[in-house]
Amino acid sequence: MRERKFEIVKKWAIIICHNDLKYIQMKKITRYIFLIFIVLMATSMTNAQQNDSPKTLRHVVMFKFLDNATAADVKKVEDAFAGLATKIKLIKDFEWGTNNSPENLNQELTHCFFVTFSSEQDRDAYLIHPDHKAFVEVLKPHLDKVTVIDYWAKK
Repeated sequence: MRERKFEIVKKWAIIICHNDLKYIQMKKITRYIFLIFIVLMATSMTNAQQNDSPKTLRHVVMFKFLDNATAADVKKVEDAFAGLATKIKLIKDFEWGTNNSPENLNQELTHCFFVTFSSEQDRDAYLIHPDHKAFVEVLKPHLDKVTVIDYWAKK
């Protein structure tokens, strides 16, 4: 009877060890598949970033209006600038807003406009475009200060 119990225990031990080996092997295989997946994802994300990175040129324009510019004058300039996004197809994206920073470091500049281009050639063509030149004529009588910075966006 004792030998029979020993045989049963021995069989169960073999079954459990065999299952543990299968579990350990599956765990290793799962780990390798996960690592391969992570490497593939990282590689594809790096390639996507490299392909996209040189395609966003930002043209940042900041204004301070003359002290005697009325709210209607400022609105006219805002609308004229915003209207360029639909008139000039070279513009990839356009957004703007007014300063609300509590830091008081804006050098009296109140308005910021972001114009996005795909290339320097598109930006250069925008600068001499007749609609841009017409906008500048709307702006000039009301402008006190302007700052312009262009840069290639990086992530």
